[in-house]
Amino acid sequence: MLSPKVSLPAPRLISNSATTPSLRNGSPSSGRQSLSTPSPVPSNVDEDELLGDEEMMAYIRRTQARRLASGARQEDLDEMLKFPEPSPPVPPSSPQSLLKSSQAVYLSEYERKEILDYPSVYCLGANSEKKPATLGNPTNNYGYDDERGDYLVVQHDHLAYRYEVIGTLGKGSFGQVLQCRDHATGQSTAIKIIRNKKRFHHQALVEIKILDNLRKWDAEEKHHVIKMTEHFYFRGHLCIAMELLSINLYELIKANGFVGFTTTLIRRFTSQMLASLALMRHHRIVHCDLKPENVLLRRPDKSGIKVIDFGSSCFEHEKVYTYIQSRFYRSPEVILGMNYHMAIDMWSLGCILAELYTGFPIFPGENEQEQLSCIMEVLGVPDKELINRSSRKKLFFDSTGAPRPVVNSKGRRRKPGTKTLAQVLRCDDEGFVDFIAKCLVWDPERRLKPAPAMRHPFLSAGRKPKPGLSTAASVTRSLLSSSSVSHRQSKVSAPVQETPRKSLIGAPTPLTARVSSARAPTTSGVPSTPIATPSNHSNVPTTSTSHRSYRNTQANSVSYHHSPRANSSYIVS
Repeated sequence: MLSPKVSLPAPRLISNSATTPSLRNGSPSSGRQSLSTPSPVPSNVDEDELLGDEEMMAYIRRTQARRLASGARQEDLDEMLKFPEPSPPVPPSSPQSLLKSSQAVYLSEYERKEILDYPSVYCLGANSEKKPATLGNPTNNYGYDDERGDYLVVQHDHLAYRYEVIGTLGKGSFGQVLQCRDHATGQSTAIKIIRNKKRFHHQALVEIKILDNLRKWDAEEKHHVIKMTEHFYFRGHLCIAMELLSINLYELIKANGFVGFTTTLIRRFTSQMLASLALMRHHRIVHCDLKPENVLLRRPDKSGIKVIDFGSSCFEHEKVYTYIQSRFYRSPEVILGMNYHMAIDMWSLGCILAELYTGFPIFPGENEQEQLSCIMEVLGVPDKELINRSSRKKLFFDSTGAPRPVVNSKGRRRKPGTKTLAQVLRCDDEGFVDFIAKCLVWDPERRLKPAPAMRHPFLSAGRKPKPGLSTAASVTRSLLSSSSVSHRQSKVSAPVQETPRKSLIGAPTPLTARVSSARAPTTSGVPSTPIATPSNHSNVPTTSTSHRSYRNTQANSVSYHHSPRANSSYIVS
């Protein structure tokens, strides 16, 4: 747990570097919820949500009973279900008044100049072990960065004199995600702090553009996409502040012992992911990295989720990369080097649902060649017309169009069309199998789309729709009205001035612009050779590994979530 709060000499105004007592001492405001006393159910909660939450609580009870039987303490299990609650916001102070007060002693020489750029100050990071800046030596960002360009994080220090660093949620090739306390609002938040390198700033600006638009288009937060609260520059680093969420679906699968979940809970997750995909499709956004690690629970004991990590995303007409998606969830058109669009996310959705049911990836290829072999084992060989449109067909097929033989590290060779989807899933729910089958279609043009997917019998089977309004109609109405509510302010009692920021770098050049400027010939608009993937995919291994060890190598699988215990799911079995 965090250290006790340290009092400052000054009576008020600025938060010090310790967290609020409610987060430390397990007080009622810390977010603990008794499993035996369910919260009151709002009258407007739909059937799916009720069933999903019931299933989630049943799952937690089963897991906790297993942990208790193996010697765990109930107090420890309850601790893992906590989630940070808001604390009272801190009134802002001016930098001039602080420099004249006794609190100036907590500022380094560098900060006494830097603070003048911030008209409102909420947090000083007092009593934290600050990195002393080297004013006369700009090497490694005056001592604030490491050799890689990552910001050197200091526990309980401030970011932009507003956010207090509580801990690190994850790291990746792009930088780090930190759990912070926003002392201007009292809310806990996740801040993605980008490495101080130009190429990472480039893609982060695209992510910010998409997140900013999603915030406007989904002002009422009905489409289950993560909400960006603001973005700013701090000591040369681009920072993206977002809402704090709980664990991701892969961690949930792992905590459940890789045995999978019921279709009741999967149905609840599916409808929410479809709502996010419907919003993205309506505005022509491709997520490009949909996977269990990028779908997070909103709270540790509820079935609400949000889709995160738009760091690889793009607008359909502004594609920057040709080589995208994490391998297990990579669509055939991306593997084959074809043009791609929003249908790649529906393929990923089908893979996610299969994994939620079985506990394991449905297509666990050790490399790209075996990835396609895994797909063909279930779906058969694609049509020759599709193969001929592939710019990478020679890697996977011979001159006759026959698949090249692939043998994995265990000596296994997969044969096309030797398994049915129902056999792989080991599922007799025809509606569920049919839904996944319609997501996993070779031809992206024939693949299921979000709006028809919402009307599929699998989603309507366990739901009692509200009178006069189906789920699909509700989402459609929300999308059509999104432009009229995009100007509304987010749900806060009083607006808080955004952190000062200055744009330093322009956005990357879209792929289409690069191709046209280089006058590169194409066939059917498809580049002949995939360009390098962004660095947040560079860690996808091509050597043979099991699916568990493969995930452990994914340093970029960062969840913007609160984890009460480092490197531990809240109910790990």
